[in-house]
Amino acid sequence: MNPYLSWPFSVIINFYRMNNTKSLHRKDLLGLKDLSVDEIKLILRTAHSMKEVAARPIPKVPTLLGKHIVTLFYEASTRTRTSFNTAAKILSANVTNVAVSSSSVVKGENLIDTVKNLEVMGLDCIIIRHSMGGAPHLAAKNVQASVINAGDGYNEHPTQGLLDIFTMEEKKGNLKGKKVLIVGDIAHSRVARSNIWGLTKLGAKVVLVGPPTLIPEDIEEMGVRVSYNLDAEIPAADFINMLRIQKERQDKGLFPSIEEYAKLYGLNSDRLKKAQKDVIVMHPGPINRGVEITSEVADGPYNVILEQVTNGVAVRAALLLLLLGKPTA
Repeated sequence: MNPYLSWPFSVIINFYRMNNTKSLHRKDLLGLKDLSVDEIKLILRTAHSMKEVAARPIPKVPTLLGKHIVTLFYEASTRTRTSFNTAAKILSANVTNVAVSSSSVVKGENLIDTVKNLEVMGLDCIIIRHSMGGAPHLAAKNVQASVINAGDGYNEHPTQGLLDIFTMEEKKGNLKGKKVLIVGDIAHSRVARSNIWGLTKLGAKVVLVGPPTLIPEDIEEMGVRVSYNLDAEIPAADFINMLRIQKERQDKGLFPSIEEYAKLYGLNSDRLKKAQKDVIVMHPGPINRGVEITSEVADGPYNVILEQVTNGVAVRAALLLLLLGKPTA
Protein backbone atom coordinates (compact mmCIF):
# COMPACT_ATOMS: atom_id res chain seq x y z
CA MET A 1 0.00 0.00 0.00
CA ASN A 2 1.22 3.47 -0.85
CA PRO A 3 1.96 5.13 2.54
CA TYR A 4 0.96 8.55 1.21
CA LEU A 5 -2.64 7.38 0.65
CA SER A 6 -3.23 7.05 4.40
CA TRP A 7 -2.12 10.55 5.38
CA PRO A 8 -4.39 12.45 7.80
CA PHE A 9 -5.67 15.77 6.49
CA SER A 10 -3.31 17.76 8.77
CA VAL A 11 -0.29 16.09 7.17
CA ILE A 12 -1.56 16.94 3.68
CA ILE A 13 -1.89 20.59 4.74
CA ASN A 14 1.61 20.50 6.22
CA PHE A 15 2.98 19.02 2.99
CA TYR A 16 1.28 21.78 1.00
CA ARG A 17 2.90 24.40 3.22
CA MET A 18 6.31 22.80 2.81
CA ASN A 19 5.99 22.73 -0.97
CA ASN A 20 5.18 26.43 -0.85
CA THR A 21 7.89 27.43 1.57
CA LYS A 22 10.45 30.07 0.74
CA SER A 23 13.91 29.08 -0.43
CA LEU A 24 17.19 29.93 1.23
CA HIS A 25 18.31 31.32 -2.14
CA ARG A 26 21.71 29.70 -1.70
CA LYS A 27 23.15 26.47 -3.02
CA ASP A 28 24.99 25.38 0.11
CA LEU A 29 24.88 25.49 3.90
CA LEU A 30 28.47 25.92 5.03
CA GLY A 31 28.21 27.83 8.29
CA LEU A 32 26.10 30.13 10.46
CA LYS A 33 28.68 32.88 10.02
CA ASP A 34 27.32 33.53 6.53
CA LEU A 35 23.61 33.24 7.32
CA SER A 36 21.42 36.27 7.87
CA VAL A 37 19.01 36.52 10.77
CA ASP A 38 16.11 36.04 8.34
CA GLU A 39 17.67 32.86 6.95
CA ILE A 40 18.20 31.44 10.43
CA LYS A 41 14.59 32.20 11.35
CA LEU A 42 13.35 30.62 8.11
CA ILE A 43 15.24 27.41 8.90
CA LEU A 44 13.85 27.33 12.44
CA ARG A 45 10.27 27.93 11.25
CA THR A 46 10.58 25.16 8.69
CA ALA A 47 12.05 22.85 11.32
CA HIS A 48 8.89 23.23 13.40
CA SER A 49 6.84 21.91 10.47
CA MET A 50 9.28 19.07 9.93
CA LYS A 51 9.17 18.09 13.60
CA GLU A 52 5.41 17.86 13.30
CA VAL A 53 5.74 15.54 10.29
CA ALA A 54 8.39 13.39 12.02
CA ALA A 55 6.02 12.81 14.95
CA ARG A 56 3.23 11.41 12.74
CA PRO A 57 2.41 7.69 12.65
CA ILE A 58 3.68 7.69 9.07
CA PRO A 59 6.59 10.18 9.13
CA LYS A 60 7.02 10.53 5.39
CA VAL A 61 6.28 13.12 2.71
CA PRO A 62 7.26 12.95 -0.97
CA THR A 63 8.75 16.45 -1.11
CA LEU A 64 12.22 15.28 -2.21
CA LEU A 65 11.15 12.15 -4.06
CA GLY A 66 13.75 11.46 -6.75
CA LYS A 67 16.48 13.52 -5.09
CA HIS A 68 19.78 11.77 -4.40
CA ILE A 69 21.86 12.59 -1.32
CA VAL A 70 25.25 11.24 -0.22
CA THR A 71 26.92 11.50 3.18
CA LEU A 72 30.70 11.75 2.85
CA PHE A 73 32.19 11.55 6.33
CA TYR A 74 35.96 11.62 6.79
CA GLU A 75 35.43 11.47 10.56
CA ALA A 76 33.41 9.13 12.75
CA SER A 77 29.81 10.06 13.52
CA THR A 78 26.74 8.50 15.07
CA ARG A 79 24.16 11.22 15.73
CA THR A 80 24.87 13.57 12.83
CA ARG A 81 25.01 10.95 10.08
CA THR A 82 22.01 8.98 11.34
CA SER A 83 20.09 12.22 11.81
CA PHE A 84 20.72 13.28 8.20
CA ASN A 85 19.75 9.81 6.96
CA THR A 86 16.51 9.90 8.91
CA ALA A 87 15.72 13.43 7.74
CA ALA A 88 16.31 12.52 4.09
CA LYS A 89 14.08 9.45 4.33
CA ILE A 90 11.27 11.50 5.89
CA LEU A 91 11.41 13.63 2.74
CA SER A 92 11.54 10.51 0.51
CA ALA A 93 15.04 11.23 -0.81
CA ASN A 94 17.48 8.47 -1.72
CA VAL A 95 20.53 8.32 0.57
CA THR A 96 23.96 6.78 0.01
CA ASN A 97 26.55 6.61 2.78
CA VAL A 98 30.17 6.61 1.65
CA ALA A 99 32.59 4.84 3.97
CA VAL A 100 35.77 6.81 3.43
CA SER A 101 37.89 4.04 4.96
CA SER A 102 36.90 1.72 2.11
CA SER A 103 36.64 4.31 -0.69
CA SER A 104 39.10 5.62 -3.28
CA VAL A 105 40.25 8.16 -0.69
CA VAL A 106 42.53 5.52 0.81
CA LYS A 107 44.11 5.14 -2.64
CA GLY A 108 45.08 8.80 -2.67
CA GLU A 109 42.08 10.45 -4.34
CA ASN A 110 41.72 14.08 -3.26
CA LEU A 111 38.55 15.76 -2.07
CA ILE A 112 37.83 17.64 -5.30
CA ASP A 113 38.09 14.50 -7.42
CA THR A 114 35.93 12.60 -4.96
CA VAL A 115 33.06 15.11 -4.96
CA LYS A 116 33.22 15.59 -8.74
CA ASN A 117 32.94 11.86 -9.28
CA LEU A 118 30.03 11.66 -6.88
CA GLU A 119 28.24 14.53 -8.59
CA VAL A 120 28.34 12.97 -12.07
CA MET A 121 26.54 9.94 -10.64
CA GLY A 122 23.47 12.17 -10.39
CA LEU A 123 23.73 13.34 -6.80
CA ASP A 124 21.85 16.46 -5.76
CA CYS A 125 23.44 17.01 -2.34
CA ILE A 126 26.72 16.07 -0.67
CA ILE A 127 26.87 16.19 3.13
CA ILE A 128 30.49 16.42 4.26
CA ARG A 129 32.26 15.98 7.58
CA HIS A 130 36.00 16.57 7.43
CA SER A 131 38.88 17.04 9.84
CA MET A 132 40.18 20.04 7.88
CA GLY A 133 38.49 23.40 8.30
CA GLY A 134 37.22 24.73 4.97
CA ALA A 135 36.91 21.33 3.27
CA PRO A 136 33.13 21.71 2.61
CA HIS A 137 33.77 25.20 1.21
CA LEU A 138 36.33 23.79 -1.22
CA ALA A 139 33.91 21.07 -2.28
CA ALA A 140 31.09 23.56 -2.80
CA LYS A 141 33.23 25.63 -5.19
CA ASN A 142 33.87 22.61 -7.37
CA VAL A 143 30.41 21.07 -7.79
CA GLN A 144 26.96 22.25 -8.82
CA ALA A 145 25.33 19.98 -6.25
CA SER A 146 24.38 21.42 -2.88
CA VAL A 147 26.96 20.93 -0.13
CA ILE A 148 26.08 20.81 3.57
CA ASN A 149 28.78 21.15 6.20
CA ALA A 150 28.39 18.41 8.81
CA GLY A 151 31.44 19.64 10.73
CA ASP A 152 34.81 20.84 9.45
CA GLY A 153 37.87 20.85 11.67
CA TYR A 154 37.67 23.50 14.37
CA ASN A 155 35.65 25.80 12.11
CA GLU A 156 31.89 25.16 12.29
CA HIS A 157 29.18 22.57 12.82
CA PRO A 158 26.21 24.60 11.55
CA THR A 159 23.46 22.00 11.88
CA GLN A 160 24.42 21.37 15.51
CA GLY A 161 24.31 25.10 16.14
CA LEU A 162 20.89 25.34 14.54
CA LEU A 163 19.43 22.42 16.47
CA ASP A 164 20.80 23.87 19.72
CA ILE A 165 19.13 27.21 18.95
CA PHE A 166 15.92 25.46 17.90
CA THR A 167 15.86 23.61 21.24
CA MET A 168 16.50 26.82 23.19
CA GLU A 169 13.65 28.64 21.43
CA GLU A 170 11.31 25.71 22.09
CA LYS A 171 12.05 26.01 25.80
CA LYS A 172 12.15 29.78 26.30
CA GLY A 173 10.95 31.50 23.15
CA ASN A 174 12.74 34.62 21.91
CA LEU A 175 16.43 34.40 22.78
CA LYS A 176 17.11 38.13 22.81
CA GLY A 177 18.75 39.00 26.12
CA LYS A 178 18.94 35.38 27.30
CA LYS A 179 22.23 34.36 28.94
CA VAL A 180 23.82 31.29 27.39
CA LEU A 181 26.89 29.69 28.94
CA ILE A 182 29.07 27.62 26.62
CA VAL A 183 31.45 25.65 28.82
CA GLY A 184 34.54 23.65 27.98
CA ASP A 185 37.05 23.33 25.16
CA ILE A 186 36.16 26.41 23.15
CA ALA A 187 39.48 26.48 21.29
CA HIS A 188 38.88 23.20 19.49
CA SER A 189 35.08 23.28 19.26
CA ARG A 190 33.31 23.78 15.94
CA VAL A 191 30.03 23.45 17.86
CA ALA A 192 30.93 26.47 19.99
CA ARG A 193 31.66 28.63 16.96
CA SER A 194 28.39 27.82 15.23
CA ASN A 195 26.50 28.47 18.45
CA ILE A 196 28.26 31.80 18.88
CA TRP A 197 27.49 33.00 15.35
CA GLY A 198 23.84 32.00 15.56
CA LEU A 199 23.09 33.06 19.12
CA THR A 200 24.71 36.48 18.89
CA LYS A 201 22.81 37.22 15.67
CA LEU A 202 19.58 36.45 17.52
CA GLY A 203 20.49 38.76 20.41
CA ALA A 204 21.49 36.25 23.08
CA LYS A 205 24.21 37.10 25.61
CA VAL A 206 26.87 34.43 25.18
CA VAL A 207 29.45 33.76 27.89
CA LEU A 208 32.31 31.36 27.23
CA VAL A 209 33.60 29.52 30.29
CA GLY A 210 36.67 27.32 30.61
CA PRO A 211 40.36 27.27 31.50
CA PRO A 212 42.47 29.98 29.79
CA THR A 213 44.35 27.34 27.78
CA LEU A 214 41.11 26.25 26.09
CA ILE A 215 39.77 29.69 25.15
CA PRO A 216 41.29 31.56 22.16
CA GLU A 217 42.66 35.00 22.99
CA ASP A 218 40.72 36.81 20.26
CA ILE A 219 37.38 35.03 20.74
CA GLU A 220 35.74 38.13 22.29
CA GLU A 221 35.84 39.75 18.84
CA MET A 222 32.91 37.45 17.99
CA GLY A 223 30.71 39.42 20.40
CA VAL A 224 30.97 37.19 23.45
CA ARG A 225 32.24 37.54 27.00
CA VAL A 226 34.87 35.26 28.52
CA SER A 227 34.89 33.94 32.09
CA TYR A 228 37.11 31.46 33.88
CA ASN A 229 34.77 31.01 36.84
CA LEU A 230 31.81 28.71 36.22
CA ASP A 231 30.35 29.15 39.69
CA ALA A 232 30.12 32.92 39.22
CA GLU A 233 28.23 32.60 35.92
CA ILE A 234 25.70 29.88 36.75
CA PRO A 235 23.20 31.90 38.88
CA ALA A 236 22.08 34.19 36.04
CA ALA A 237 22.28 31.61 33.23
CA ASP A 238 19.21 30.68 31.19
CA PHE A 239 21.07 27.89 29.35
CA ILE A 240 24.22 25.94 30.17
CA ASN A 241 25.68 24.21 27.13
CA MET A 242 28.42 21.80 28.16
CA LEU A 243 30.97 20.84 25.51
CA ARG A 244 32.74 17.53 25.31
CA ILE A 245 36.27 17.55 26.66
CA GLN A 246 38.45 15.95 24.04
CA LYS A 247 40.55 13.64 26.19
CA GLU A 248 43.13 13.25 23.45
CA ARG A 249 44.16 16.86 24.10
CA GLN A 250 44.90 16.20 27.76
CA ASP A 251 48.28 14.76 26.69
CA LYS A 252 49.21 18.19 25.33
CA GLY A 253 49.17 19.76 28.77
CA LEU A 254 46.23 22.09 28.13
CA PHE A 255 44.94 21.34 31.63
CA PRO A 256 46.59 19.47 34.53
CA SER A 257 44.25 16.49 34.75
CA ILE A 258 40.75 15.24 33.98
CA GLU A 259 39.99 15.24 37.71
CA GLU A 260 40.98 18.88 38.16
CA TYR A 261 39.01 19.91 35.08
CA ALA A 262 35.91 18.17 36.42
CA LYS A 263 36.34 19.88 39.78
CA LEU A 264 36.58 23.39 38.27
CA TYR A 265 34.39 23.17 35.16
CA GLY A 266 32.29 20.04 35.42
CA LEU A 267 28.55 20.41 35.95
CA ASN A 268 27.36 18.46 39.00
CA SER A 269 24.26 18.57 41.18
CA ASP A 270 25.85 20.76 43.87
CA ARG A 271 26.91 23.33 41.29
CA LEU A 272 23.50 23.21 39.64
CA LYS A 273 21.81 24.18 42.91
CA LYS A 274 23.11 27.71 42.30
CA ALA A 275 21.19 27.96 39.02
CA GLN A 276 17.75 29.36 38.29
CA LYS A 277 14.86 26.95 38.74
CA ASP A 278 14.13 26.95 35.00
CA VAL A 279 17.72 26.63 33.79
CA ILE A 280 18.22 24.38 30.76
CA VAL A 281 21.22 22.04 30.57
CA MET A 282 22.47 21.04 27.10
CA HIS A 283 25.24 18.92 25.60
CA PRO A 284 25.98 18.18 21.91
CA GLY A 285 27.24 14.68 22.71
CA PRO A 286 28.89 12.33 23.05
CA ILE A 287 29.02 12.81 26.82
CA ASN A 288 32.03 12.04 28.98
CA ARG A 289 30.09 11.21 32.13
CA GLY A 290 31.85 12.35 35.27
CA VAL A 291 34.06 14.80 33.36
CA GLU A 292 32.13 17.71 31.85
CA ILE A 293 28.85 16.54 33.34
CA THR A 294 27.82 13.99 35.96
CA SER A 295 25.28 11.24 35.27
CA GLU A 296 22.95 12.76 37.87
CA VAL A 297 22.79 15.99 35.88
CA ALA A 298 22.87 14.38 32.43
CA ASP A 299 19.84 12.25 33.34
CA GLY A 300 18.17 14.87 35.52
CA PRO A 301 15.14 17.13 35.04
CA TYR A 302 17.04 20.15 33.72
CA ASN A 303 18.65 18.48 30.71
CA VAL A 304 17.28 18.44 27.15
CA ILE A 305 20.09 16.34 25.68
CA LEU A 306 17.86 13.71 24.06
CA GLU A 307 15.48 16.43 22.85
CA GLN A 308 18.46 17.97 21.05
CA VAL A 309 18.93 14.71 19.18
CA THR A 310 15.25 14.59 18.21
CA ASN A 311 15.35 18.21 17.08
CA GLY A 312 18.43 17.47 14.99
CA VAL A 313 16.29 15.40 12.63
CA ALA A 314 13.77 18.23 12.22
CA VAL A 315 16.44 20.88 11.60
CA ARG A 316 18.32 18.75 9.08
CA ALA A 317 15.10 17.87 7.28
CA ALA A 318 14.29 21.59 7.11
CA LEU A 319 17.68 22.33 5.54
CA LEU A 320 17.31 19.58 2.96
CA LEU A 321 13.86 20.87 2.10
CA LEU A 322 14.98 24.49 1.78
CA LEU A 323 18.06 23.66 -0.30
CA LEU A 324 16.64 20.94 -2.53
CA GLY A 325 12.88 21.58 -2.58
CA LYS A 326 11.24 23.54 -5.38
CA PRO A 327 10.95 27.22 -4.39
CA THR A 328 7.81 29.03 -5.43
CA ALA A 329 7.78 32.35 -7.27
